[in-house]
Amino acid sequence: MSQNVLNHLLAAVGPDRPWAGVSMHADYRPAAGDKVFPPTYPVDKNSSESPYLMEKRWMAGESSPKDVVVLDQVPSQANRVETALLEARDEDRIRLPLFELTATTSRGAERITSLEMPHRFADAYLRDSEWDGVRFDKTDTGRRLREATVRDVRALFEFSPESLVLGAWDSHRKGRQAKFPRTYSSSMVGFDPEIGERRGGRMDPTNLTGAVADSSQADWEYAPPGEKKTKGQRLSELGHGNIAPNYAHGGVAITGAQRSAWLSLAALARLRFGDASHEAARLARATLAALALAGDRLAFGGPSVWLRSGCDLVRTGHRLAFEGEDGKAEEVSLTAGQAIEVFHELRDRTDRAGIAMSEQTIALTPIPALAKAIEYSISHSTDSGE
Repeated sequence: MSQNVLNHLLAAVGPDRPWAGVSMHADYRPAAGDKVFPPTYPVDKNSSESPYLMEKRWMAGESSPKDVVVLDQVPSQANRVETALLEARDEDRIRLPLFELTATTSRGAERITSLEMPHRFADAYLRDSEWDGVRFDKTDTGRRLREATVRDVRALFEFSPESLVLGAWDSHRKGRQAKFPRTYSSSMVGFDPEIGERRGGRMDPTNLTGAVADSSQADWEYAPPGEKKTKGQRLSELGHGNIAPNYAHGGVAITGAQRSAWLSLAALARLRFGDASHEAARLARATLAALALAGDRLAFGGPSVWLRSGCDLVRTGHRLAFEGEDGKAEEVSLTAGQAIEVFHELRDRTDRAGIAMSEQTIALTPIPALAKAIEYSISHSTDSGE
């Protein structure tokens, strides 16, 4: 089956492209009951507006728009793909290039990789780092990445292929700001949402009462009930005492959920590789398509997905298909292991054709100012014992 997918990908990026893209759909049910907890967004405390993102969407086979709640947006799903790729690379399952920034802090080494940096190849962590004592942007690799355009993406293919799959925008540097739109996207929604209610409180096993004379000190002084206390001196601020139930986000009851992903072959066709041969460019596009499928299968190919606390979903059905015009579609079966196998085969063929993808881990260190900012973030604590 992996050979079948490889042949499909090669045909899909060829001059007579028979497919529009690759679709990935999966249906889910909540792991327990019918309630899930979507991400929340700020709303005015006096507003009746929901903290959840509610929409109407046209779903296949439906004659009218369907009410949905967004469970995971495109950027979040992309981050899950990157996390899955990083884990697979750390386990030596997949051969990928990586920038690895290591900051020495008072609490140990802090590792930040290019599969975690928010803006991928264009991230400020890279801009504010050094490679063997040279500012990254002044290194040959840094310059090549900054000079990349859609007319020649070889530098990104070599050092940051995820930027070509998941998208990147060089918005943090002066001058020309290259944009590379995502070629792969994915999102998840829940159907027929009904907002629930919840009251959150805490019971103290000894029912402590009273106050704290000075909550800024580790050895605080206890003030019994009845003694005058001022704002900022409640026992609850130190984690003691009962807290009466208050309103809390109550989650959403849904009838089911669906993940929909799309790999755009038209977007891949826009990418050029400078003066490389047509065959090498075709192989490179197929390699990027295979990387997208590998990331998708690694992140979402299992029997369940965990999005956040209270949002654990069990898969009830899935479909991966090469989609063409006029409803033409050909379903394929592909595991994470098979997808990685296809990716490795295509990247090796591309290398032999003259466009190489690195496997190197490039070790970086933060510039002094960034090192201080990381140290403060890691070590600073409001714990009253420090």
